[in-house]
Amino acid sequence: MSTYDPDNFDDDFSGDYSPRRDRSEEIERYKELLRRGNGGLKSIEALEEIISYCFEKEKFDEALTFAAQLVEYAPYSSDSWMKKGMVLNNLFRYQEALECYDQAIALNPNDSDLFINRGITLDNANRNDEALADFEQALILNPGDYEGLINKAVILEKMERFDEALEILKFLSKEEPQNSEVWFELAFCFDLMDRTTESLACYNRNIDLDPYNVNAWYNRGIVLNRLGRHQEAIDSYDMALAIKEDFPSALYNKGNVLAAVGKLDDAVECYKQTLRFEPKDVPALHNLGNAYEEQGNYTEAIKCFTLAVKYDNTHYESYFGRGSCYDAMEQYRKALTDYNRALEICREYPELWYAKADAEFNLGKFKECLLSYKMVVQMDPENYEAWYDYGDTLFFTGYLKEGLKALNRSIELNANFADSYYSRAKVLFVLERNLDAVESLKAAFRLNPDLRKKFEVEFKGVRSVKEFAALLQS
Repeated sequence: MSTYDPDNFDDDFSGDYSPRRDRSEEIERYKELLRRGNGGLKSIEALEEIISYCFEKEKFDEALTFAAQLVEYAPYSSDSWMKKGMVLNNLFRYQEALECYDQAIALNPNDSDLFINRGITLDNANRNDEALADFEQALILNPGDYEGLINKAVILEKMERFDEALEILKFLSKEEPQNSEVWFELAFCFDLMDRTTESLACYNRNIDLDPYNVNAWYNRGIVLNRLGRHQEAIDSYDMALAIKEDFPSALYNKGNVLAAVGKLDDAVECYKQTLRFEPKDVPALHNLGNAYEEQGNYTEAIKCFTLAVKYDNTHYESYFGRGSCYDAMEQYRKALTDYNRALEICREYPELWYAKADAEFNLGKFKECLLSYKMVVQMDPENYEAWYDYGDTLFFTGYLKEGLKALNRSIELNANFADSYYSRAKVLFVLERNLDAVESLKAAFRLNPDLRKKFEVEFKGVRSVKEFAALLQS
């Protein structure tokens, strides 16, 4: 936010302001006046007009040239130093801008606007405490000043002091109920506080006052998605895109909602459009890859994940995604290579260890597989499926007692998971605990009757054991 008002300069320069005349011609005339070296008040006014025009057109490099001249003409004017500071701020040259504001404040320490503008630059430079102090000083000089209050609220939000920010914004919404900016900031504050219903109401109020506020429509879409109102979220993103076609973030988020509700073809199109604007957008590439993967189009998915890691070789999610595609295509060595690359970047990711364990099992790397499953249950101890796979693999590799413990843990976590009972029965049978094995099988068959056929195939000759023969006949 900037308090710079390009229309708020003294406007006494004697020129022809007829609507028929293009303003750029006026600016050229002012430039010519300066080139001729005419000093005095008219040159200062010409400089101010040029700076205003350049600022309005976002020609900040050119504006800086004239702002420097203005300071030379009027070195004891706090307004001259403030204008130069504003231009430098918009060039992201924050330290130089702060030096200009310091000079302006030294010349006029009672001007609240100077503290507000310096606070904005401090905010941009992520010096939040100092920015807050400047906004508070501006309010001491000019209590109730709108710019001071709104900027103070914004910096408090950034400092996660949401209750204080909310108090200011609620006050402003009562004082200036027709001010759309206040409702936007109030909506954003509620959003940060995870008060989504109130946030949505404020975004709606903002849009009532400013129907073409593209950011309000966009943020509203995010809130609606969080509320689970997916179609309304899509409609909100569509409104943002109707106002601003080149809005890749809206396309990306719309794609995410479409993917979440299973409209994968539409999601793919949104991600593709996003990438037309930003071809190296890694999250868009990654999510496009995810959508292709869900469609079973593993070849295209792999292309997307490969581009993602090309542009960001630390994007472990895309290594994981590509590995999952190779896994689905039964190219387990390639899958394992990608899982290992991902784990080099992020080791605290149980799903990755789980995928790695499965690939290692399929490659016959049972020792490594057991270590990977162990990592999963250590990081995610409530994962009953991981305990099942760990226990089943322990049984498969001959670690019967350890396997039984893991399978018992899986059953403790989910008493309705038939596979754990079934595998536990196999372990108990091998341990010659036939009665316990029968009880475990009964539970497995009750939860999943299809396991009965599987058992007969896997344990041929089991009818010779009377406990199992009776079970199979029941």
